[in-house]
Amino acid sequence: MENKEVNSKKILGHIFALFSIIVWGSCYVLTKNLLAAGFTALQITPIRMALAYVVLLIMRPKFQRLSWKDEGMFVLIGIFGGSVYFFLQNTALTYTYAANVSIIVCLSPIFTAILAAIFSRGNERLGKFLLFGSILAIAGVVLVVLNGSLNFHLSPVGDLLALLAGISWAVYSILIKRYTETMDGFLVTRRVMFWAFLTSIPLMLLSSGMPNLAPLFTVPKVLLSWLFLGILGNAVCFALWNIAFRELGVVVTNNYLYGSPFVTLIVGWLLLSEPISWMGVVGAVLITAGVILAQRDKRKA
Repeated sequence: MENKEVNSKKILGHIFALFSIIVWGSCYVLTKNLLAAGFTALQITPIRMALAYVVLLIMRPKFQRLSWKDEGMFVLIGIFGGSVYFFLQNTALTYTYAANVSIIVCLSPIFTAILAAIFSRGNERLGKFLLFGSILAIAGVVLVVLNGSLNFHLSPVGDLLALLAGISWAVYSILIKRYTETMDGFLVTRRVMFWAFLTSIPLMLLSSGMPNLAPLFTVPKVLLSWLFLGILGNAVCFALWNIAFRELGVVVTNNYLYGSPFVTLIVGWLLLSEPISWMGVVGAVLITAGVILAQRDKRKA
């Protein structure tokens, strides 16, 4: 009976991770509506975080006192998983191609596996299936992102920023893991959104200034995009992702990140009529095979 309960929780963890990736892959497409309305990439981040915090407060209207040490850790978690991560990713897009950023940021599961192997005291190892599966998935990501274009150019500054974004997400994954095991996943996520919001404001003010919020409430397409990004993309999916961390481990869960570019490709085809090439299809097959192969290393952090 106990094994059946454990398996059910793991299946639920996989469902949560898959659902989150579908939503996050869609976020790239819907973000274009906010960009077209005049918001900059760095203005979008605190707007999303603020809505997510309000939604999570409504869902879990209670507070949990933490020690100063733990609160300090949540400041770091909010920085690495929120403000700095999005700052690095969005800034990288101004220096290099979107394809470069998508491919390099998708290396974060590899960084997560390395950090987990170092800091989890042997609870999570770099197994051969994880290594081969990751290589296969990365090859698929490259094909999906290029999607028939073969337009991949090196840009040292932009590519370095994208690399740092991938590392930032890996650090977030390692730092938050222990709190997902001892706290309510929605309370954990709400605290992350709070500190991500506060620490993203200085970055926004220094780079883009205060946004004009009027389109959020006057343009239906912009309003719906903001609600989708803030409620589903941040509030719900960050919470579900943290629960998946608890049930599957950070390495197994982050392997689902490889599927994000393919979801973006499909949503772009459905909503924006963007084409899908044979490279995209082959890439999707490689990503799926790679993630399945990586799951064979079942020990979790």
